[in-house]
Amino acid sequence: MPDIRLETSGDEPRPPLPTLANTGIEASASTSAGEHNIHLHVTETPPDVDASLYLHPQTLARLGSFELRARMIIEGLSTGLHRSPFRGFSVEFAQHRQYVPGDDLRHLDWKVFGRSDKLQLKQHQQETNLDLLVLVDASGSMNFGSRSFADASGTSVTKSPDGRSNWTKFDHATALAAALSYITLKQGDRVGLIVYADTVRAAVRRSSSQGTWRQVVSALSTHPMTPENRGRTTDLGRAIDQLLAKVTNRCLIAVVSDYFQDLEDIQAALSRIKHKRHDLIAFQVMDKAELEFDLQETAPFEGLEGEGRIRLDPRAIREAYLEAVRKHLSGVEKSVRSHGFDYQLVNTHDWLGPPLAAFVARRTAQIKRSKYG
Repeated sequence: MPDIRLETSGDEPRPPLPTLANTGIEASASTSAGEHNIHLHVTETPPDVDASLYLHPQTLARLGSFELRARMIIEGLSTGLHRSPFRGFSVEFAQHRQYVPGDDLRHLDWKVFGRSDKLQLKQHQQETNLDLLVLVDASGSMNFGSRSFADASGTSVTKSPDGRSNWTKFDHATALAAALSYITLKQGDRVGLIVYADTVRAAVRRSSSQGTWRQVVSALSTHPMTPENRGRTTDLGRAIDQLLAKVTNRCLIAVVSDYFQDLEDIQAALSRIKHKRHDLIAFQVMDKAELEFDLQETAPFEGLEGEGRIRLDPRAIREAYLEAVRKHLSGVEKSVRSHGFDYQLVNTHDWLGPPLAAFVARRTAQIKRSKYG
């Protein structure tokens, strides 16, 4: 969808500059001949990671009491919160089956025999740990943001570690990934991370150790959209193929992206995940300026994934643009839900805690009501 991967530059009032997320890069702007010029200053080493910038304590407080459960039956290595596909004779009752010669008589349900004069065995279902794999999109289109960093971070810090004053979709995805990791680790499950664009760019191995959450935040901070990566395109399918080649047990996969990719490619990636019997949550991160397109002055628009620059009047294309955005959002949601997965639209101008807490609570309640929960 090249017509919505846009940033503006020109002499009209506009949101803060798009980001070059958390690396050793500082961005500044000057105005000359009616256009904005961006100057980059690259430092030798990335700044220290401050996890509090990406997950406000109020968000942690809201999320701490919720469980993150897989909708589908999950394979695991040890006893935990999540259903195992392997039925046995331990932990939790699942169903009865008819006795056949050779079955262990210790598992006969004598109460059923007394009522019906039929020999029935109790089958139980063991509960196992959950592996959560978080995939974060670091392609060029995630480099846009119109919210101030100070407002979004919820702290007294007004700029990012690399000197930016605006909060991008990539920053919001970082906060979301940190929140999901926090919830999962708090309930004793394993978390892994993949940062991708046109291919996998960074990864954190699955682990349930206490330091994993900080490793996730650190990986997101030290493997961002550097100048040479700024125009990289999105290839979810390739990232999914690389993931599935290494994962043997069933997992819950959370994909955090703006999904600026052809719907056919997204559907194909989701089908491969479904075929491998994994569960998935799709978080579609969008900026308020992208959703409303409330721009008034003619200005150059630049594609963030190598589409080039064109000068146009936003008022003339606003209706067509919004229709294209609505169509794409609807298409992504339908594709996700048609595979039996969960979908959530996330606005970078909304606080992360309340909508994520409500989403996790709703998902947990649905799973507990289902036959797998």
